[in-house]
Amino acid sequence: MTGSVSQNGVQVSGVQVPGVQVPGLHRDWIDSTAFRIVQTLQTSGHETYLVGGCVRDLLVGIHPKDFDIATNAMPDQVRKKIPYSFIIGRRFRLVLVKRGLSQFEIATFRRSPGPEDLENDLSPMGDNFYGTVEEDARRRDFTINAIFYDPIKNQILDFCNGVADIQSRTLRMIGSAKARLLEDPIRILRAVRLSHKLGFQFDEEMREGLLQTSYSLKESALPRRREEYLKILKLDDPLRTFYEMYDLGVLEHALPSLHALFQDSKKAEVFTVYFRQLQDLGRAKMDPIELFTFFLFAYAKALSSEEDLNSEKLGEDQRFNSFMKDELGMFKQESADFLNALGFIPALTRFESYAKRGARRKQAFLNNEYFYISLKLGHRGRELSTPNYLFWMSEKERTSHVPAEQGPDKKTQ
Repeated sequence: MTGSVSQNGVQVSGVQVPGVQVPGLHRDWIDSTAFRIVQTLQTSGHETYLVGGCVRDLLVGIHPKDFDIATNAMPDQVRKKIPYSFIIGRRFRLVLVKRGLSQFEIATFRRSPGPEDLENDLSPMGDNFYGTVEEDARRRDFTINAIFYDPIKNQILDFCNGVADIQSRTLRMIGSAKARLLEDPIRILRAVRLSHKLGFQFDEEMREGLLQTSYSLKESALPRRREEYLKILKLDDPLRTFYEMYDLGVLEHALPSLHALFQDSKKAEVFTVYFRQLQDLGRAKMDPIELFTFFLFAYAKALSSEEDLNSEKLGEDQRFNSFMKDELGMFKQESADFLNALGFIPALTRFESYAKRGARRKQAFLNNEYFYISLKLGHRGRELSTPNYLFWMSEKERTSHVPAEQGPDKKTQ
């Protein structure tokens, strides 16, 4: 049914499902800058909303990290109204607003192009066919990402039954799941990741679509796959996500080397044990190097049957390097950092050598940029005992307030 009702203090417009209640929306979690941007554009007469992941997260009780804004204002109009904003992109023109370390994307409502648009030589380039808020909602990927929220009027626009799917904790594609996944194969990874982030279940059509389209990931852009892998590694339990990717046949096409490892039950068990240990130790979730390093350490341990890892041999292993570069999409420096962190572990076992150093050289050793991550890897990799681990932590704490006469030198071992 279509209409407008008030639920839990929130005005809901669009398509309504009888008996479905709107979950509580955490208005106090809305970024003040995002609120002012919406307010400014509305005051100028433009229809403007928060949209996408931020609205979804507000409804499920997660603090949003990013706030996207959608409006009927053209990019040039937005740029004139919002100070220090910039138009970016050619295929998908939008406005980027930077405020300190935060940034906000403002997109004009889009619509899917019709046959007449594609035949017209004067049609805009790329994905720049502008439309209404409802047309914009129906061209998005998942129903839960197609909810618009007006923080000024405290009003939700829901044209795709996204609120109902949040209530039932269902991840559903807008339109044909198979067609939409083939349209953009990265949605395959995004679907699996979101289901684990939110604790949602796939609807039957979505699960079938994932099984039928996973092969198409081979044709997707590696930088976009890399971005999804990093987001998966930031999840509370990334291991479960990788195993579901394996069960769905996704891993075979996304990360074939990890898929082959999972097919060997003993290697899969070793990978699981080491990854869980490193995960329990804690990860710097915003640091790609640490995320990749913990993942690769568990992977390398599984391949080596738990033997001590040799950074030089791994660096010369073409298959391992291909896994880092061609499957994970790691940058050269990230791969080098992993190998350097691995190579620093033996230095942490040479206590007599450390004891003979003067205060300045000891400080330089402890200031090595790989010290902490190598210490974590060495301890959880069973190359450093717990007493040894505690010794190094004590040394670091003891000297942390003593000014070093020499700056950090990552070559010092």
